[in-house]
Amino acid sequence: MVPSRARRNYTRGAILRRRILVRALKFLLPLGALALLSAIVLWPEFENAGENARLSFRRIGRATPESVRVVDPRYQGVDEQGRPFNVTAFTASQQGSTNVVDLEAPRGDLMLSGDGWMLLESRNGRYDRDANILDLRGDVTIWQDDGTLIETQEARVDVKGGNAEGDRPIAAQGTFGTITGDGFRLRERGAVVVFTGNARAVLEGGK
Repeated sequence: MVPSRARRNYTRGAILRRRILVRALKFLLPLGALALLSAIVLWPEFENAGENARLSFRRIGRATPESVRVVDPRYQGVDEQGRPFNVTAFTASQQGSTNVVDLEAPRGDLMLSGDGWMLLESRNGRYDRDANILDLRGDVTIWQDDGTLIETQEARVDVKGGNAEGDRPIAAQGTFGTITGDGFRLRERGAVVVFTGNARAVLEGGK
């Protein structure tokens, strides 16, 4: 009988290649099926991750400039009589293009009449560079070269004019004795100190 289909004669090399292909398919097909199954299961997670990424970069309203942070800043100037003053701090942070900076551990050094000086420091503060106003907050200490020490919690300092004031309870001490009050006014570059509110003084008499 004549066969319905002619029989092909395979060479030895063709048979070897066929065996290699069959073995490879036995290994690759399960891997492909596993990859396809994993893609089906994880696809919703990929879509959610992509959506979340898009949302995290979405702008809401107008974009605001990032703040600039400076370590160990120094601001210097002179008053109308050429006497220098400077403001330093541990760090300074400035928002956008404004000339108002937030200070950590600020310190102000002012030269007074003659060879006198005044030193002011606190835990935090804000310095208006245009107005030369230094606002001090937290453990405010004001030193003068004549030995006067004033302690309070808030004070506003005109670093160019050499004046300072505050409306929080204060304690002062010096060669005169001790004074407490509800506030203070320091005028004429430290030459005059006015204690406001319920002031109480304990004076030390000299011989």
